[in-house]
Amino acid sequence: MRFLLYLAIALGLAYCGATVKLGKRTFFGHVKAIWSTDEAKELKDGVREKAGPAADRVKRGIEKGYEAATEDEPGSGSAPRKKAPAPATPAPAKP
Repeated sequence: MRFLLYLAIALGLAYCGATVKLGKRTFFGHVKAIWSTDEAKELKDGVREKAGPAADRVKRGIEKGYEAATEDEPGSGSAPRKKAPAPATPAPAKP
């Protein structure tokens, strides 16, 4: 019931933001006009320049994790996977 109330409120705000004029433009029209200013474009470019390398690393990590998670299990009838090398364990000491 709470979800339906929040959904109705969100839809009402979206409808008002798209149809009710606030001066020459609607709310969404003002946001669009602000977002297309030179200052906002500089901000977007600056964020893209600074956060781009980090976002690329995160994206690559997610892709590698997805590849590892979707590999076939051994014995499933598909091509065999490479075996990981056994960890080096020291031999027990002889008395």
